[in-house]
Amino acid sequence: MRFPLAMVTKLATYIAKSKRNPRPEWQVNRAAETGASNPFKIIYTMSTNPAAAPHPMINKRFPLVLMLEPLHTCNLTCTGCGRIREYESSITEKLSLEQCLNAVDECGAPMVSICGGEPLLYPEIGGLADGIMNRDKSCYLCTNGMFLAKRLKEFKPHDLFFFNVHLDGLEENHDLAVERKGVFKQAIEGIRAAKAAGFKVVTNTTVYKETDMKEIEQLFEYLSGFKVDGHTISPGYGYSAVDAREIFLTRDDIVEKFQGIERLVEKYPLQTSPVYLDFLQGKRELPCTAWGNPTYNVKGWKGPCYLITDAHYRTFEDFMTQTAWNHYGPGNDPRCEHCMMHCGFEPSAAFGINAKMTDSFRLLTWMLR
Repeated sequence: MRFPLAMVTKLATYIAKSKRNPRPEWQVNRAAETGASNPFKIIYTMSTNPAAAPHPMINKRFPLVLMLEPLHTCNLTCTGCGRIREYESSITEKLSLEQCLNAVDECGAPMVSICGGEPLLYPEIGGLADGIMNRDKSCYLCTNGMFLAKRLKEFKPHDLFFFNVHLDGLEENHDLAVERKGVFKQAIEGIRAAKAAGFKVVTNTTVYKETDMKEIEQLFEYLSGFKVDGHTISPGYGYSAVDAREIFLTRDDIVEKFQGIERLVEKYPLQTSPVYLDFLQGKRELPCTAWGNPTYNVKGWKGPCYLITDAHYRTFEDFMTQTAWNHYGPGNDPRCEHCMMHCGFEPSAAFGINAKMTDSFRLLTWMLR
């Protein structure tokens, strides 16, 4: 199975209950009431209908995955990363363990992705992982892998816990992307150590303009030798803080890159859903559902999404109700025009938006393989 059965059951139950009875306090649209609007909004639409339809879940909003950033400090300066640039003024700050766990409780999402920065630089990372799993949440710890072997003793293997190691290619190209030689080898050493200790390990790969998809297949084949538990993959998209625009993909580029991705799904344990992969291949449309993957960091709840920062909110309810959701997404904001990243669109696939009759069987078959 691509995921533990208990994890799949909890997630499916949570989505079903939340769609049926979403929390009413999160459905208030205070941004609309106060006349707030996005100053970057432009008048155009990617649809043939000039009057864009409202988002199908605009009044049934709830979170799916909390992107928790306990700190933005990192030991690398990856070319495609905006965090170390966007949060340069607060790069030395970190959340307390209490603040992190309060955010987990406040949001209530069934899955938590600990990211950053490099989470393994966070002093209380072991206690944070324990606190999340004690709340019966699934936890993905996203890391560059360089400190993985060193800090393994602070964690305990668990069905709900995954180390998520970022690898953007084989050794030469990955080291080029992270701007330091030797990182790929250290990450592989960390993966070996974690698997030997009984942990679940997945990898996360970002596809850029120069990415050779044949190399990604070679990477997955190489990792299969270590019995890695799964892979996620998503196209890169530019942060406002990243100047290297030439590395990022347009929507047409993404559709071209991901043609034939089903072959990798058949051969390797990809944890990226087939519905989202259909979207990346241009086979169906999905609306952006950024509230499904909210981000919390030292500045607060980041709005509207993981990539764009127009505000930071003190509470999760403020984030849900004061963000002008209808002003974002392709066709509404030029910054969103080419975005197809997982943080905005994979929740839409999970929520069953624009679903086809065959999707349920297809998803079940995919999860159980």
